[in-house]
Amino acid sequence: MHSLITEGGAMTAGAASGISSLAWLLVALPLLGAVVLLLGGRRTDKIGPGLATGLSWASFGFGVLILVQLLGMAAEDRGMHLKLWNWVPAGSFKLDLGLLVDPLSMSFVMLITFVGSLIHVYSLGYMEHDPDKRRFFAYLNLFVAAMLLLVLSDSYLLLFVGWEGVGLASYLLIGFWNWNPAYATAANKAFFVNRVGDLGLSIAIMTMFVSFGGVDYATVNAGVANANPATLTAIGLLLLVGACGKSAQFPLQSWLGDAMAGPTPVSALIHAATMVTAGVYLVVRSHVIYDATPDARLAVALVGAVTLLFGAVVGCAKDDIKKALAASTMSQIGYMMLAAGLGPVGYAFAIFHLLTHGFFKAGMFLGAGSVMHGMNDQVNMRRFGGLSGVMKVTWGTFALGWLAILGVPPFSGFWSKDKIIEAAFVGEGWQPWVLGGAALVGAGITAFYMSRLFFMTFQGPRRWTEDVHPHESPRIMTIPMIVLAAGSAFLGLALGPTGAIQSWLAPVVGEHGEESPVIAVPVLMVLTLLFVAGGIFLAWRGYWQADVPEVAPRGSVLTRAARVDLYQDAVNEGLFMRPGVHATRALVFADARGVDGAVGGLAAFVGGLSSRLRRLQTGYARSYALTMLTGVVAVLGALWVIQ
Repeated sequence: MHSLITEGGAMTAGAASGISSLAWLLVALPLLGAVVLLLGGRRTDKIGPGLATGLSWASFGFGVLILVQLLGMAAEDRGMHLKLWNWVPAGSFKLDLGLLVDPLSMSFVMLITFVGSLIHVYSLGYMEHDPDKRRFFAYLNLFVAAMLLLVLSDSYLLLFVGWEGVGLASYLLIGFWNWNPAYATAANKAFFVNRVGDLGLSIAIMTMFVSFGGVDYATVNAGVANANPATLTAIGLLLLVGACGKSAQFPLQSWLGDAMAGPTPVSALIHAATMVTAGVYLVVRSHVIYDATPDARLAVALVGAVTLLFGAVVGCAKDDIKKALAASTMSQIGYMMLAAGLGPVGYAFAIFHLLTHGFFKAGMFLGAGSVMHGMNDQVNMRRFGGLSGVMKVTWGTFALGWLAILGVPPFSGFWSKDKIIEAAFVGEGWQPWVLGGAALVGAGITAFYMSRLFFMTFQGPRRWTEDVHPHESPRIMTIPMIVLAAGSAFLGLALGPTGAIQSWLAPVVGEHGEESPVIAVPVLMVLTLLFVAGGIFLAWRGYWQADVPEVAPRGSVLTRAARVDLYQDAVNEGLFMRPGVHATRALVFADARGVDGAVGGLAAFVGGLSSRLRRLQTGYARSYALTMLTGVVAVLGALWVIQ
């Protein structure tokens, strides 16, 4: 039984065979590591980190074998369904637990397992002296397992299980050093904001069941053609809410900067290569729904355009190297969401940029961790400078990631991000000018703030404090950085010029749309490079050639706003947190004085009445005789009055 492509572009997968029938091991191996390390306790302290790292690499190895099997098939056959067991037999609702192995899921599997395994290796050096490193590696394995379950699931319900598992693991990793109140607060913030997005996703899944009678991909995709357009739009918007929460997109982006409180390998794994890409995966996996509802798809594109500019502006004012990279992540995910919202012309490019971004951003986060390792854990770039002379490997690998994210040819970002800019200029009316203009301007701002970060950290005069003595990181940390830097340089060349990524994903998302942008491609390419060159020049003039003050100047109104994330926390507190607190207090007061007061008052009344009535039952005959005499006198008196 082979995979088929329906007219709507949805794939119905055939039965898994060969090595793909063992796809469950992709999830089971890292999950086994998490279970052993968490249940084994201190007894696994010595073997824990190595075991977790080995199981992550084993998962990658199985992924390679499955990928080879898929590559050996005809394009139309690259889709296999592995049914594990009957999961939910509940009346008319029956759902099998199964995995879907296809080009889209395998693209994520390879990114998650390869980059994740490199980060495991890096963590062996970075967390070497942490007494709880065994628990840290258990959380890393748990995260990898949950993320793999998310992308391999064959239904939205199983995806939701992986989705929540990723949320739990990210909470544990962000708050790993929870003895620091600020870190614990950051973990809570990420958890709560993600719950808002999760609510949207859960309601979308419920709506799918009501509308289509099932929540597996095949049933949902088959039911789209006959569904109510309003219902499809609602589902698309609810899925977007879920994607915004997990991928830190506007307006649910406030958690990402604070999440940098976690150890740097966490930032590289969760906030560069994997977790924040889950929202992009959700939208692209749901492309059949979005193709049927242009309004919801336009909402995806607009959210991406707003977020890419939001993150870019915020990144321009950050002096904390990790928070600047976090803002960059938000912006780059915005590019991916923009591409996903463009439909067939952008789906493949969204995944392409996701893959290249996973390499160069993870490499830069690990480079930031290497800088912190050599600078006594300092993160203020105004205290850096001149590190290129003493941390040559870190400088070189970071430079390749910097060139890749800028989109300088021939590095990876040139082949992926520039394709999104071209696709954004495709269309009619105002959309190509607004969406394309945002993508183009974002490229220039990206060049500025990433060059600012690079120059402030590695170039110019040294601004070190007296207590630091910068040095290169050990090989166990630099080797993963070198591998990621190689991916930053060459992955785009491998997938971009030949159109390999479009052909690879075509069985899942349909044929790539070939439409011409409203501006000729050569002209658009030159414009993009000019914007990038302008951003580099401004950063060079302001942060390499000029003296960088150790204390940030007051700056313009926009700069001050960007330093506090464009007042996102103030807006959230004003619109949601404080009204929520006041509403909660009002409800507590109403409950205490109203509901509880009424119940307590009634109980007090009954108790008082009974205590008074009880006084009439004294047990003395003379009291009862007196009562009877009083009654007789009262009756006789009443009769006399009546007569």
